[in-house]
Amino acid sequence: MAKQGRPPKLSDEDIAAVKAIVEANPTATMDEIRVELERRTGTWAHGQTIEKALSSSGIERRMDGSGVRVETNEEAGPRYGYAEAHRREQQPEQAYPSCLTDAEWQLVSDLFESRGGRGKPPKYPRRLLLDACCYVVRTGCSWRMLPKSFPPWQNVYRTFRRWSAQGRFEQMHDRLRAQWREREQRAAEPSAAVLDSQSTRGSPQGGDNGYDAGKKVKGRKRHLVVDTLGLLLAVSVTAASVQDRDGAHPVMAATMAKYPGVETLFVDSGYAGRCAQTASQCHDIQVQVVRHPANRNVGRWTSDAQPDLFTVQADAKGFVVLAKRWVVERTHAWIERARRLVMHHDRLAGISEAWVWLSESRRLMQRLTA
Repeated sequence: MAKQGRPPKLSDEDIAAVKAIVEANPTATMDEIRVELERRTGTWAHGQTIEKALSSSGIERRMDGSGVRVETNEEAGPRYGYAEAHRREQQPEQAYPSCLTDAEWQLVSDLFESRGGRGKPPKYPRRLLLDACCYVVRTGCSWRMLPKSFPPWQNVYRTFRRWSAQGRFEQMHDRLRAQWREREQRAAEPSAAVLDSQSTRGSPQGGDNGYDAGKKVKGRKRHLVVDTLGLLLAVSVTAASVQDRDGAHPVMAATMAKYPGVETLFVDSGYAGRCAQTASQCHDIQVQVVRHPANRNVGRWTSDAQPDLFTVQADAKGFVVLAKRWVVERTHAWIERARRLVMHHDRLAGISEAWVWLSESRRLMQRLTA
């Protein structure tokens, strides 16, 4: 009677799951594949066992950085830019282009109007105070340089600080985001999110500043979590010297506290390793690291039978749009359209966060009333 060998560690279903994992994420490390396999099938396997199963299926790891195919100028698509269609006509009720229209004010008026009660009636209309805050964030001017058509800057500043402490701007953005997601036929609560940070310069005003040696920037760092539409879920501002993996935990905790239905988080390679594992264990979510297809440190999984299965197409300049990551990069670009947020002029990090909520809310109002 022939001897029976050791039964295979991976079943056919496990091998199919491994192939699906590397097809979905060609730059996944062996640790990430093993963790994801255990999450999907409950099977734990050694890295060599997984690599042998992939090799028998014709999938191997390449370390030559050949994952990007550059298209020629003839293949390049049309160019996009700021055109006449992007310009919005100023309404009669708007003293400045940054002011709210009547339709936009109707969306959020109940969040800022007085709820009654005892005390002296407000001296200045709440809409005018909100218009003044929008003017500051859009133009980047100092409080003392507010135009005379607005209330005194001291009153505007005190109102802005009070609304920031009460979380009014965050509440406004949450409402507008839910309305836009409904218009896009998405669920009100997101199930996937994207995390990234951006270092921006600080001003001589002081505050918690630091030096980001990687980006050569002295100032602060904005940590953003957005949904798959690029809409803001949580924001945290720290010194630029804080590493991405250290600044990720507070903003992720804020995200999961508000949106416990988030199941998947997409991050870049700066959050890989222990940071991704800690976030996955603490919040019970799947953390997927999206790497550049030409990454030479990790490599990429390729198949000889289908060599172009995982190839990513670049434009004429070699630029590659990374899946999921481009969403949060676009949100960073949206934020910097507000000149107040090009650099940090405020001493308190909480004020910088309030400006982000206000600028993104202003953009959503324009979308919803267009």
